[in-house]
Amino acid sequence: MGKVTNRDRRLYNPDLAPTPGENKNWGWFEIFNVWANDVQSLFGYTLAASLFLTYGLNGWAVFAAIILAGFFIMWLVNLSGKPSVKHGIPYPVFARVSMGVIGANFPAMVRGIVAMFWYGAQTYFASTAVALLITGVTGASGSGDFLGMNNVQWISFIFVAVFQIYLFWNGIDLIRRFLNFAGPTVYVIMIILMLTIWFKAGGGLLAEVGNIFEGVGSYEGGTYAAFLAVFGTMVAYFAAVVINFGDFARFVKNEKEMRKGNLWGLPGNIVLFSFIALMVTAGTVVVFGETLTNPTDIVERVGHLGLTVVAAFAFFAATIGINMVANFIPPAYDLANLIPSKINFRMGGLITAILGFVIGAFWVSVISNIGMFPFVNTLGAILAPVYGIMIVDYYIIKKERIDINELFSSKKSGKYYYDGGWNSKAFYAWIIAGIFSVATVWHPALSWMGGYAWIIGAALGALLHYLMSNKR
Repeated sequence: MGKVTNRDRRLYNPDLAPTPGENKNWGWFEIFNVWANDVQSLFGYTLAASLFLTYGLNGWAVFAAIILAGFFIMWLVNLSGKPSVKHGIPYPVFARVSMGVIGANFPAMVRGIVAMFWYGAQTYFASTAVALLITGVTGASGSGDFLGMNNVQWISFIFVAVFQIYLFWNGIDLIRRFLNFAGPTVYVIMIILMLTIWFKAGGGLLAEVGNIFEGVGSYEGGTYAAFLAVFGTMVAYFAAVVINFGDFARFVKNEKEMRKGNLWGLPGNIVLFSFIALMVTAGTVVVFGETLTNPTDIVERVGHLGLTVVAAFAFFAATIGINMVANFIPPAYDLANLIPSKINFRMGGLITAILGFVIGAFWVSVISNIGMFPFVNTLGAILAPVYGIMIVDYYIIKKERIDINELFSSKKSGKYYYDGGWNSKAFYAWIIAGIFSVATVWHPALSWMGGYAWIIGAALGALLHYLMSNKR
């Protein structure tokens, strides 16, 4: 790792500086749990279960598509994580290499805005688990109605918001320990849920698994299109973290540990979680006579207080986990990168928490009803070319060479100052490729591309940047 001798206050603070060697204490287990927490959300469970029901594929074909997606995502994050392992820098600082020391703020804040929106939404979703716990233990369903939530829901929401502030205020090490606790714990509880459903279903469960494996329903376009749709859906699910994986990789001891963590954490996690989702979903058909893909619905149907308490805890831990991984750490660094002299990691986190609280508070009554998803999806889509630009710039154009000191220099002669702090050629490539990415969200003729539009957008950004660059 290079040493920063030029500490330009407009570009530098200790949270953006290369991670000191003594703080690079993450191993493969920490990276495994980053991905465990990313997949273990309520939405992740529903998605995994739905993959076996929606596309009409043989179960083994679904697993093959899931495994292939896991290895593909692993390849992507190994590429985006290597520079941060080597140099100890977060995503917004790495983006300076290709986008310019000032220009990097733009893709960083696009990622940050998307994350802040989902941070608020996931804070609300996590609060539903706490509300489930309170109702299950006390029997109180709540009263009153303010912004679409009763008093129990508000107490739960405020508790989750404060708990998350406590986590990040105590620093990245406490977040690391929480992720290491939440990942394995949620798996233990999910396995208990699976065994409970299996016990109630008896021998009928395996027969129902066989029925699902034969393929349920059909998919327009045939088997090949269905396989690609499963693959693309899984890639799209992880795409947000792929671009800023360096925010975690910067703390890893070495590249070998990162690769091992990504191997067990991506193909390994995805297969295990999908298997649990398949078994539980099949069991619900036998036990309840209908297919249930929402874990909270399953727990409510089981009607066991002990399971309700344990499951509510699991849903809480899982949702907080994904919020830390996908929606909190990215904007904390992105905001710090915007005004390093005024905003550090803590302050960036506090800004994220405040905005997230407002978004979560209005989630039920306003935001979920006004169709903001196309806006958020548009911002997410235009990040795809940035990934391609950063990767081709680092590995092919810069040949894996970075001058760390120059990343924190705003001198006009600086290596990454380019044109007034912006690499105009990278931005031209981004704009052109971004038009395609945005079109996949808004134009019906391109909607068939689904999740793998992200892959095409990233490849297009990489190709255009390579062709337009002077290879300096």
